[in-house]
This record gives sequence, structure tokens and C-alpha cells, in this order.
Amino acid sequence: MTGVGTDQRWVRRYRPAPDAVQRLVCLPHAGGSASFYLPAAHALAPRVDVLAVQYPGRQDRRGEPCVESIPELADHIAEVLRDWADLPLSLFGHSMGATLGFEVARRLEASGVRPAVLFASGRRAPSRLRDERHHLLDDAGLLAAVRELGGSAPELFEDDEVRRMVLPAIRSDYRAVETYRYRPGPPLSCPIVALTGDADPKVTVPEARAWAEHTDSSFALHVFPGGHFYLTDRFIAVMDVITERLAVR
Repeated sequence: MTGVGTDQRWVRRYRPAPDAVQRLVCLPHAGGSASFYLPAAHALAPRVDVLAVQYPGRQDRRGEPCVESIPELADHIAEVLRDWADLPLSLFGHSMGATLGFEVARRLEASGVRPAVLFASGRRAPSRLRDERHHLLDDAGLLAAVRELGGSAPELFEDDEVRRMVLPAIRSDYRAVETYRYRPGPPLSCPIVALTGDADPKVTVPEARAWAEHTDSSFALHVFPGGHFYLTDRFIAVMDVITERLAVR
């Protein structure tokens, strides 16, 4: 079976699709986990085999130390994904996951594995820097920043035990993405599809359009009504973009 011999801690297949013609690797946002993409796995099967990446430090990997560096995370993930490249392999990353997806794509292409498509959601292009330091805030300040973006039920953080459980991963992820600095290099050879909400405080439409600078192939931009987690409310529309681009309808 494909994937045998890889580090199985990194990949979740919530809906294995043995007859799939494409694979889609989904990379979570800061503080997120693989289960965020469970609905996508059900929606895209059986034509697309969805692999959701599980970062260390959360859910069933909570006992492992978090990784606080985008390049280090990308190294681990790219190594694992090379064993899943028997089918065309695309990447979908939301927020931090989009930046991470870009770095994973760089590493895959350098090793001879060309992703079919990079879907970059809810994140400005790697070359567009903002000086953000939320990871340096105290716990209350960091949680306030997370709540402001939506994406999690507000009552989730009212429980002390839940806060203690999720805060380390949130802080580590914020540190990873906020200390990330783009290193200039050759553009990707795979197409990039950028997706964003028109009211997202983390990325403007011009910052999303700047993803076009990072590929020698085609580029498309899709702007949806909504904020940072527009894709929750616009789930069907986002799935339509993916299936149309992968030509698996």
C-alpha cells in the first residue's frame, strides 16, 4: 500500500479512496489539526484521496514537542509526502498552512516531485511581510487574537483544561508563521490557486494576488465573501474550486 514505510504520525486518511485519480494534501492553520479537513475528505471522495497533515503537539500527537519553524515542518512533511506521489499530488493549505504548503512544494520540486496544484487559502504571498508578534503576547492576549479571527467556538476557550491543552500548539504555530521569512528563489513550476475572504484581516486581495509572483505556471485568484475562516461558510464553493481545478467532477 502507498505510504508504507513513511512516518505514519503525519498523515490522516479519514476517507481512504483506493480508486482515486488524484491526491490532495491538506495543511491546517495555526493551532489547527488534521480533523479540520474531515468534511473535505468526505466531500471529495472517492475521486480524490484526501491526506490531512497532523502537526506535532495536538490531538493524538499532543505528547510530542511542537515544531516552531516553518522550514523544519516543511522538511518533515515533504519527506513523508514523497511516498504518496504515485498519483498526482496537490497541496491545500489554509492560513499558516498556505505558507507551509509553499515551502513543502519547493522541497518536493527540488526532489523531482512536481505538485499538480498549490491551493493557497487565507494567506498573503510569502514575499509580502507583515510584522506580527502575537506569539509574544500573554495567554489572554493570544487567545483574544485567536477569537478575533473566528474559526473556533468561543466557549471552547472558557474551559481551563481545554485552554491548557491547546495553548502550547497555538503559541508554537504562531511563532512559526510570524518568524517565517521568505527566502528568494526560483518560482514554483506548478500552478497556484489563491483563495481568500474579502474581509479577512490577515490578508488583503492585493496580498493574495501576489501569489502570482511565485509560479512560472498559471495563477488564479478566488475571492469569497467572509473573513479569515470564509471557507467554513463557503465550503461547497471551495470544494467546487478544487474539483474543477483537479478536473475530477
